[in-house]
Amino acid sequence: MCGIVGAVAQRDVAEILIEGLRRLEYRGYDSAGVAIIDGDQLNRIRRVGKVSELSQALEQEPMSGGTGIAHTRWATHGVPNEVNAHPHVSGENIAVVHNGIIENHAELRERLQAEGFVFTSQTDTEVIAHLIEWELRSASSLLEAMQAARKQLEGAYGAAVIDRRDPSRLVVARSGSPLVIGLGIGENFVASDQLALLPVTREFIFLEEGDVAEITRRDVTIVDKHDEPVVRESHQSDVQHDAGDKGPYKHFMLKEIFEQPQAILNTLEGRITDSDVVTETFGAGAKELLGGIDFVQIIACGTSYHSGMVARYWFEQIAGVACQVEIASEFRYRKSVVPANGLLITISQSGETADTLAALRLAKELGYKATLTICNVPGSSLVRESDLAYMMRAGAEIGVASTKAFTVQLVGLMLLVLALGKAKGLPASTISQAVKDLRALPAQIQQALELNDTIADLAEDFADKHHALFLGRGSQYPIAMEGALKLKEISYIHAEAYAAGELKHGPLALIDNDMPVIVVAPNNELLEKLRSNMEEVAARGGQLYVFADKAARFGDGEGTRLIELDHISDALAPVLYTVPLQLLSYYVAIIKGTDVDQPRNLAKSVTVE
Repeated sequence: MCGIVGAVAQRDVAEILIEGLRRLEYRGYDSAGVAIIDGDQLNRIRRVGKVSELSQALEQEPMSGGTGIAHTRWATHGVPNEVNAHPHVSGENIAVVHNGIIENHAELRERLQAEGFVFTSQTDTEVIAHLIEWELRSASSLLEAMQAARKQLEGAYGAAVIDRRDPSRLVVARSGSPLVIGLGIGENFVASDQLALLPVTREFIFLEEGDVAEITRRDVTIVDKHDEPVVRESHQSDVQHDAGDKGPYKHFMLKEIFEQPQAILNTLEGRITDSDVVTETFGAGAKELLGGIDFVQIIACGTSYHSGMVARYWFEQIAGVACQVEIASEFRYRKSVVPANGLLITISQSGETADTLAALRLAKELGYKATLTICNVPGSSLVRESDLAYMMRAGAEIGVASTKAFTVQLVGLMLLVLALGKAKGLPASTISQAVKDLRALPAQIQQALELNDTIADLAEDFADKHHALFLGRGSQYPIAMEGALKLKEISYIHAEAYAAGELKHGPLALIDNDMPVIVVAPNNELLEKLRSNMEEVAARGGQLYVFADKAARFGDGEGTRLIELDHISDALAPVLYTVPLQLLSYYVAIIKGTDVDQPRNLAKSVTVE
């Protein structure tokens, strides 16, 4: 969950490395550091806090040199302080940056200490530095030392290493954590995400599992997990990165909330006709494959898990296909029975979520008929390793709390449900109406965004709150879960979501006049049941905040604050009702004074288990 940048160039690379870290700061921001070889000196600067702290330090102590590595950290082993910040060194020669977790670090540390190595940090990363220095006592090159070290390291990691004694090269290794090589003219680069390198190159090589690579100014040498030389194809990137421009918005999160109508238009473009879904959207052979699918298993984490939970209702109600949804970190550690003709769907904004990627690899061994991913990053591991892929086209999402990626995931899942339904005999009239509803969705979300000022005012009620409950029924229950997640992610208010019918089975004990209860209430067949649940809250003095369909005819009186939305089709209501909950969380966080885009303890791309 950290950001790695490295460079081998004839020019000074400090500014390139710092700019790369800025673009990766969404991955972690506990501390940051840089190491650069200048002549025969290995110079290093580290700072606690965000990349801006490191940048200021470099202004005061400028560094020159053409070979360097840099890192922005999200702490796993060792508290966030300067001693634990990357890069880590072994003596005066080796510097390492690392993303991931070395699971056998304690064993390696003990062994290396016995050989005389002195550890100065609490991190697992320092093991890599000393291990490579140890292997260099017998290895003929830094590449060979990394190959030998890789065989002793257990866990998921991406690492980049430089050696003061040979400034002409850096070496990287990938095992479960992404690394990409950027190709320049007379200079080459490495990063944990291509976005970090877009200012200097548009040509990339994506390393595969087990690869070790040696990078010089003019060449890239790659060996695979069997130590055999390989050639990895390079790709031209068309990714547009707007991380440096919030436009008129105070935060990326607010910008990305307001980008949702356009993001949905982008994801629909070319994927629907006037009355149908283009099944080939999901990849070559999707049409033939989907007709033979009788079961869907969705695997995801966090916000993506909530989108999968919504889709379960759609797969079963619309397509008539059984569906299960499971958190990736649970799925990969239990024995599961795979029904015949099963399709495994993974959902991830980054395409590098460690638990989801591990679940995909496990699923391939379990006998699923095919795998499909819904992802926002071309060239990511999930995209490369899945049989089929739906590219979200949501644009770069920089705010740690996901917003537009969630609604675009839902739209992509609805398209998949319709494509699968069509393959299973869903009436053309049903598909045509759903497509019509999808076309209307961006405008409906735009109307919901006009509630911005109303919700900003409503958020004042939460200034002194420490807890909140979210309620929903049917496919709105996962939306309540997503609303609760957003509130706790960025405002640090403890929030929980319940299927509203569960109130009477325990959560009612929490209700009093200090417990806000947020309800999502579209005008559907569960509305009257939901009204009854709300009466249970009102009778116990709870304060209700109701996001409701205008046609539902709720009252706005004592004990209830009502926010009305225009009517929308029942199927797509979860997408629309997400938007005001995002705005509520945002404005509560503003009132609380938290760091909206980079909330404490979190990171955007979760590439550790």
